[in-house]
Amino acid sequence: MMQESTDHLKRIARQHLETDRLLGVDFVPIKTTPPEPVAVTHEIEVTGPPGPAATAAQPRAAASLFQAVAPAQSVPQRSPQEKADALESLRTRHDETCSHCTTATAHTQTVFGEGAPDAELMFIGEAPGEQEDRTGRPFVGRAGRKLDEIIQAMGLARPDVYIANVLKSRPPANRTPLPSEVEQCAAFLAEQIRIIQPKVIVGLGGPAVKWLLGTNVGITRLRGQWDTFTDAEVSVPVMPTFHPAYLLRNYTPDTRGKVWSDMQQVMAYLQPASK
Repeated sequence: MMQESTDHLKRIARQHLETDRLLGVDFVPIKTTPPEPVAVTHEIEVTGPPGPAATAAQPRAAASLFQAVAPAQSVPQRSPQEKADALESLRTRHDETCSHCTTATAHTQTVFGEGAPDAELMFIGEAPGEQEDRTGRPFVGRAGRKLDEIIQAMGLARPDVYIANVLKSRPPANRTPLPSEVEQCAAFLAEQIRIIQPKVIVGLGGPAVKWLLGTNVGITRLRGQWDTFTDAEVSVPVMPTFHPAYLLRNYTPDTRGKVWSDMQQVMAYLQPASK
């Protein structure tokens, strides 16, 4: 038990050193004994952040950073291979039937998503860009390399997580997806989430977070606060944070520190379950 505790602290220390190098954070406090998760069977409504009321429903924050969120109803458990097969079947169905991606003309191929089919952690962005469209893989440009660095600083590797976007095809000139496009394509992302059943979703940027949480509140007010993606089958904790592309455009100690603070919360949530 003592050795496990020592190894855990060493891993945290290595992650903090990696943070200094990659994210430029001046100081990251070490949390040696994060609280144990507390199971709940219902969501708790809390007051939203100060400011004008949102035009959509206010986001719901978890009562505790370490609360576990119970599934909306029992979901059949699948093996990793069964999940991989289901995802491949969904990819085929998407490419053949998505009412947006089968009629859009700005892309050369769809970008479905990639990673571990049974990943505990899922990253979701808004849409593929030029390089993603060229390769058919999500987050492979400059923003993707920064996301890889963030994942590495968390003590993980890209194959350990699952990465996807709300939209599966590149919008013209990399513009923000239109609400009509999201409405047509996002149902396939919801099904991806139901298949993978991640323990945590990190929402990258405003458009992705707005769809995940069903809100019009901006990412600046949402980031760093736990909320929940919920549909008829699953409820998954969501940590909103800035998109890596925004991080690169605003590469300041303040912005980097905020992103890393968000990732610390995700790590603290997942680590008790991985001991």
